[in-house]
Amino acid sequence: MTRFAAVDLGASSGRVMVWDGRGLTEAHRFPNGPVRARGRLRWDVRALYREILHGLRRAGPVASVGVDSWAVDYGLLDASGRLLDDPVHYRDDRTAGIAERVAARVGAAELYDVSGLQVLPFNTVYQLLAEDRLDAAAAMLLVPDLIAYWLTGEIGAEVTNASTTGLLDVRTRAWASGLIGRLGLPERIFPPLRRPGDPIGSLRPETAREVGWTSRVTAVASHDTASAVAAVPADGPRFAYVSCGTWSLAGVELPAPVLTEAGRAANFTNEAGIDGTVRYLRNVMGLWLLQESLRAWPGAGLEGLLEAAGRERPFAALVDPDAPVFLPPGDMPARIAAECRRTGQEPPASPPAFVRCVLESLALGHRRAIRQAAALSGREVDVVHLVGGGSRNALLCRLTADACGLPVVAGPAEATALGNVLVQARAAGLVSGLAEMRALAAGAGPLRRYEPSGDAAAWDAAEARITAGSAAGAF
Repeated sequence: MTRFAAVDLGASSGRVMVWDGRGLTEAHRFPNGPVRARGRLRWDVRALYREILHGLRRAGPVASVGVDSWAVDYGLLDASGRLLDDPVHYRDDRTAGIAERVAARVGAAELYDVSGLQVLPFNTVYQLLAEDRLDAAAAMLLVPDLIAYWLTGEIGAEVTNASTTGLLDVRTRAWASGLIGRLGLPERIFPPLRRPGDPIGSLRPETAREVGWTSRVTAVASHDTASAVAAVPADGPRFAYVSCGTWSLAGVELPAPVLTEAGRAANFTNEAGIDGTVRYLRNVMGLWLLQESLRAWPGAGLEGLLEAAGRERPFAALVDPDAPVFLPPGDMPARIAAECRRTGQEPPASPPAFVRCVLESLALGHRRAIRQAAALSGREVDVVHLVGGGSRNALLCRLTADACGLPVVAGPAEATALGNVLVQARAAGLVSGLAEMRALAAGAGPLRRYEPSGDAAAWDAAEARITAGSAAGAF
């Protein structure tokens, strides 16, 4: 059987996709988002699991199933294998101030030298130090590992997602036991590690009865960005990527980590990719700003807004998309307007103007991350591959090409699911290696190329506005 199913969970939606050797088909798509429960912002992971089972029923028999999701969030199991509570959402505020306390205790430079990880307030290491139920925990499972456990009964941690915790040794790709001990975290909760392509186990008998067929579950690159980068349709090493959805993860693929002080100061991360590669990147806030803005404009159609935004005056207002004020859910247009006023700019006057502000600001975020990644790593970049849902946004792709001064190849839109199933196909012996996976990705769907056509001097000036504002504390 050459059919493989990808369970692909994103921060705003989930899907079950099927690969038949020729292309992807969607078996089921469902919404995802935070819920407020027991005083915290959480993921309703049991509801997600019900949707996954429904999707697998609709998918029909497959040779293998793989699971990927966003990073850093986890569930705790007790000694009987019961989930102690729904995972806390990374946008919850429980980790406020913890990163600073950890840096004071261990040292920011030492943390980076061990894990190679950028400092984000919601990194798993900080979440675990905010936990109040560690004494009752027997295992910590990141979200895709939790789903795989429910499907098979097997406990483990896949290495690409484990590399986002801040507790994996970036050199050895083993748990950083010394760091774990110094932070006072219980080593017992860190499960055995798996690599992409490793077998996990067969569906539990009760799960097989519920979906109507049985199959094995295979470890894939379970961090969704790692799967997306595996499906970047590049034909050589001189590329940058932007995996663009709720978040934009922008950087380059390298054979080894970059652990310089300059990289740490720039807050670049070294995350594990398949076949020993390193995803050297930085998080940019991504289309979250647009998604939350749309929630504030009920009835507004995205296509119409994008068309109108393309006619708005360039660079009328800019914000730093990574400003902490934009992280929580809520009224995004109001926060964008407040940031504009705080930085001495006239706020956008209409929804299309807000959209233009968001997309130009995001394109500048892509530019900064890609240029810094190239400079810090020494990797020359000839083209930017923009994959994921953002590749459907023609205005964003065009602005990113103009901002970077490089061609942008947009697509595949379902790069994460595609990378997921291609790892499974390789584990089954149907694909030979990463180069063949990327060649298959290039032929799996339409790709669109955007050549830079904007005014380079204008983009330089826009970048200078944000740089100067940041230096002065304005941005």
